[in-house]
Amino acid sequence: MLFMDFSRTCERLEGTAGRLDMIDIISNELPGLTEEELPVFVRFIMGRIFPDWSSRKLGIGPNLLYEATGAVAGVPKEQVVEKINRTGDVGRAVEELLSVKSQMTFFHEDLDLVHVYNSLISIAEQEGKKSQREKLLAVRRLLGNAHPLEGRYLARIMLEELRIGVGEGSVREAIAKAFSVDSALVEHAMQALNDMGEVARLAKIGPDALGDVRITLFHPVRMMLAQQGTIPDMIKEHGQIAAEFKYDGSRFQFHKKGNWARLYSRRLEDVTGALPDVIQQLLLATDHDVILDGEVIAIKDGKPMPFQSVLRRFRRRHDIADAQEAIEMVPNVFDILYLDGETLIGLPLEERRRRLESVVRLHLAPQVTSDDPAIITKTYDDALAAGHEGIMIKVPSSPYTPGQRGKNWIKIKPEVDTLDLAVIGAEWGEGKRAHVFGSFLLACQDAGKLVPLSRVATGFSDEQLAEVYDLVKDTVIKKAGKEVLFEPSLVFEVGYSELQASTNYEGGFALRFPRFIRIRDDKGIFDIETLEGIKERYRRQATSAQAYQN
Repeated sequence: MLFMDFSRTCERLEGTAGRLDMIDIISNELPGLTEEELPVFVRFIMGRIFPDWSSRKLGIGPNLLYEATGAVAGVPKEQVVEKINRTGDVGRAVEELLSVKSQMTFFHEDLDLVHVYNSLISIAEQEGKKSQREKLLAVRRLLGNAHPLEGRYLARIMLEELRIGVGEGSVREAIAKAFSVDSALVEHAMQALNDMGEVARLAKIGPDALGDVRITLFHPVRMMLAQQGTIPDMIKEHGQIAAEFKYDGSRFQFHKKGNWARLYSRRLEDVTGALPDVIQQLLLATDHDVILDGEVIAIKDGKPMPFQSVLRRFRRRHDIADAQEAIEMVPNVFDILYLDGETLIGLPLEERRRRLESVVRLHLAPQVTSDDPAIITKTYDDALAAGHEGIMIKVPSSPYTPGQRGKNWIKIKPEVDTLDLAVIGAEWGEGKRAHVFGSFLLACQDAGKLVPLSRVATGFSDEQLAEVYDLVKDTVIKKAGKEVLFEPSLVFEVGYSELQASTNYEGGFALRFPRFIRIRDDKGIFDIETLEGIKERYRRQATSAQAYQN
């Protein structure tokens, strides 16, 4: 497949509003692709280069892309930035600039889809002092051969922000339709492989290939997520429920085969090198080949330390030994996904817990199972007294559903409700904060798109505003007076008093009294709250208010 054909498909999808129409467009393209092209096409159409389980990064920031575009178009980098500011879209800005270049150029080497992919892989592999220059030259070569429309989508793929509204669910249904397989089989394979590109390749082989998929050690799967809820509602709906402490730490996934082990963060990044002490504790906890799900916390004087203390260790790349002495890290294991060659995610929680207790002898998170509200409430009180955030309520009969935020896991916390939202824009501060951004535009996700939901301007210290500025200053894609827009890369946890229906934001809601809680750089853009989740919170809020009034 030529990259131009891929780009035309993207253009059609970008101009298509209906989800079913999108599924038809994608499903019609898939059968004609070769075995080599199929995984690349599927990942690219979702705005990704690498499998979801991979922690590899392309290593191309906006500034490098701007410099390469300017060199190819024959204009200064500042003119590229100006064009991006006017359009608010890196892809369309690159397209316009390459249109000028095309009028002066009589030779193009047609870009092939797989060739583009291999070039991006080569860019990602560049390391060392000269790596940025080599990356720049490689990007210039790609853009130099790109037609304007190809440039639009090539630039967006490099920044892993395709902006055509294709979500994972649409791709799953398109694969099922293209190869006449059950979408449940596609979902099963995706949960285990965490790579929709490879899932598509297997679907082309047939349903048996999808059904035979198993979790693979050292290929991390996405972690199951929780939503807000209440103890009475869970007991009313399910009867007996399982309660576990909710830790103010960082999720981890531990993979072990023999004496070889790796540790992955919530974002599926390999953090083994930063946490050798945690690795050692978990190696001593079991003699089996396992994949364990848990949360690591920092302890001082027997009490849990704040989340940021844990995060500093996850980020650390140097002076690890000194950090181990300064902060004690303790893992808490609460689930098992794989045991001695067997995939366990389809088993109910109560069976997974039995397996977990039979093979892990240390660092097991306590669990209380009951249908008595008083017993569950006592567990909640015990968690708070021990310095933890609250409790998790889990349905004993539920399977482990990677990457999904459903009603089988519920979090109970005493503080105000919080949301994890993407930072997509900002406004410059005033007075002593005039040199940093003072308020931020936040978005949730909806079918592959980021939908504005609220602004937040309170809860920040001067140090936090300075940190946020350093993190986002190089991702600005548009300026208009005091306001800027970013290529999304940062996630905020934001507290609020209630959700309100609002026409001020595209999502149809706004947050009342939003307040910054913390940066969640353990989470990626695809981990943020969905618009459907917001709607469910709003319905639950309205129900609670009505019950109170009655």
